[in-house]
Amino acid sequence: MTEPIITFEKVNKWYGDNFHVLRDIDLSVARGERIVICGPSGSGKSTLIRCINRLEEHQQGTLRVDGIELTDDIKAIERVRKEVGMVFQQFNLFPHLTVIENLTLAPMWVSKMPKKDAEERAMQQLTRVKIAEQAQKYPLQLSGGQQQRVAIARALCLTPKIMLFDEPTSALDPEMIKEVLDVITELADQGMTMLCVTHEMGFAKAVADRVIFMDQGQIVEENTPHEFFEHPKSDRTKDFLSKILGH
Repeated sequence: MTEPIITFEKVNKWYGDNFHVLRDIDLSVARGERIVICGPSGSGKSTLIRCINRLEEHQQGTLRVDGIELTDDIKAIERVRKEVGMVFQQFNLFPHLTVIENLTLAPMWVSKMPKKDAEERAMQQLTRVKIAEQAQKYPLQLSGGQQQRVAIARALCLTPKIMLFDEPTSALDPEMIKEVLDVITELADQGMTMLCVTHEMGFAKAVADRVIFMDQGQIVEENTPHEFFEHPKSDRTKDFLSKILGH
């Protein structure tokens, strides 16, 4: 067995003194594995993935990403962040920069890449998410689905080993959801390690190697998509699925 690319061992996190947002999380993610995390609002799923690139810090337990333990060590955090791309619910693009400027900013500043190389890589990633023709536009000239694809391309410009998606379609109109999920599905097919927090259960069935259900800061159930949807074990999972799938 190769070393997992991400391991959580008894990870706990609190907000303030009394809100225990992650409780004894044990999880290991294999290289190239595609995981969908679902659960009710406030179950800790976004916090869980935000710990992976230290946007949130855990207070107890051990979290390792690609062999590096995440602690307060700034150098370690920087190394991990170079490996991990993140796409949020809101696109977080700079409105005053063109699409291509949004994409070249981090490679030029963080990786000290020459402008020409950064632009070349940006165009490759825009082509990959099928919006190369929008390179000179500003984000607000694009649809929500296009903006989210720009955000995905931007994350890919740092050539991450792991991609985190935090409800990447929840701010989109229904007809735009598919175009974004299609792009994520294609990336998944190319062997990228992925963790995606989403309520899109059709996507989970099509793409995930494993579906994880969280509730009240705990991993309640995890299984292959087939077993998870067809034979959920826990009553909380059954209740959640009946609400979200309507049966």
